[in-house]
Amino acid sequence: MDYSEALDYPLSSAGDYFTLLKPRVMYLVIFTSLVGMFLAPGKVTPLVFFACLFAIALGSGAAGAFNMWYERDIDAKMTRTKLRPIPTGLICESDALNFSLVCAIISIMILFLSSNLTASLLLMLAMLVYGGLYTMYLKRRSVQNIVIGGLSGALPPLIGWASVTGTISLEPIILVLIIFLWTPPHFWALSINKVEEYRLAGIPMLSNVKGIKHTKLNILIYSIILFFTSLLPYGLGFTSIVYLFATVLLGLRFVYLAWILYLSKTSEPAMRVFGFSIFYLFGLFSSLLIAQVFDI
Repeated sequence: MDYSEALDYPLSSAGDYFTLLKPRVMYLVIFTSLVGMFLAPGKVTPLVFFACLFAIALGSGAAGAFNMWYERDIDAKMTRTKLRPIPTGLICESDALNFSLVCAIISIMILFLSSNLTASLLLMLAMLVYGGLYTMYLKRRSVQNIVIGGLSGALPPLIGWASVTGTISLEPIILVLIIFLWTPPHFWALSINKVEEYRLAGIPMLSNVKGIKHTKLNILIYSIILFFTSLLPYGLGFTSIVYLFATVLLGLRFVYLAWILYLSKTSEPAMRVFGFSIFYLFGLFSSLLIAQVFDI
């Protein structure tokens, strides 16, 4: 973009760039990373702790900003995304790309310098999966886009654990698996409600390729698998009955809502599944955190 074209864009505010980082996704990344750090054996200083959390959050934001830059044509077509900074002209395309790349480099450097190589490589992997595999390839080509691409959003607990220990262990891998299995029903529930938008944007989501009924069935299947997988932390002995109580209640509610959605002849219950799925994940990880911090 030359100078004359840049004049067509208004001055971007700090808030515009913060929006580019996808803060709602970032909050979930921060929280699940924090749980991974608290569960990890060993201690770090408060400065290192917050430096690692900041680096992981910034890396998540960098991937989000890259996603917004690459998908600017799609975002402009969908009501859910058309008010984002690039489609509205609040941030020009080249600035968005440069911002995402700078944030990515800084996040990896901070995590490496404050923690260790393993954690920084895992953060880099998460960004590459989201920015490269999911955003640039799978999103526009495969109905399994959110399943495979969901690995990037599932890695934060492992990154948090590795930032404290420098190792990869079974405990955080189970947490990664839980988020990995949670991601498809979470996004597929949203896609049912936005099926026409995804179709018009040319995105091959399960709902507009295989149909609503098929998507409802997959949401139910994943919710059942997720329920049994979520029992593993207690079954393997690395958390307490507090977590077991929470995961059974939350998991049964998730399965129940998915069952109601499957039986329904309309798409109305889909947003209830979507809304509860967010509460479910925060509740699950909160119970892990409470059990660990208070040793109950």
